[in-house]
Amino acid sequence: MSSDDSRSKAPVGELALQTIAMPKDTNANGDIFGGWLVSQMDLAAGIASKKISQGRSATVAIKDVTFISPVKVGAMVSCFTEVVKTGRTSIQIKVDVWASVINVKEERRMVADGMFVFVAIDDDGKPRKLPT
Repeated sequence: MSSDDSRSKAPVGELALQTIAMPKDTNANGDIFGGWLVSQMDLAAGIASKKISQGRSATVAIKDVTFISPVKVGAMVSCFTEVVKTGRTSIQIKVDVWASVINVKEERRMVADGMFVFVAIDDDGKPRKLPT
């Protein structure tokens, strides 16, 4: 999905979620666990999906997640989303994750990216058409 050349020097898209990486979310190396980071990305994509679907939606695929750089405890983690494509029921959302040390703007760096696919669903969990 991404190559070093295509990664931006500044976040692209809409800030959808921002949180602090905490000690309870670390792996055996003391860095933030990749699964925690993916869950934050999924939450951010879910927020973007809800805006487009104007109702319930569900994650149906996570594609091409790339972990670029470790996230340290205490980092401010910011997830930026960009709707890449919409179909009849589906939404593809690119998520870029940036981490920074609070109050140190120069240390902001992209730490992960990925593509999340959502489908709008009705109350019974069946796919429904996206609003126009």
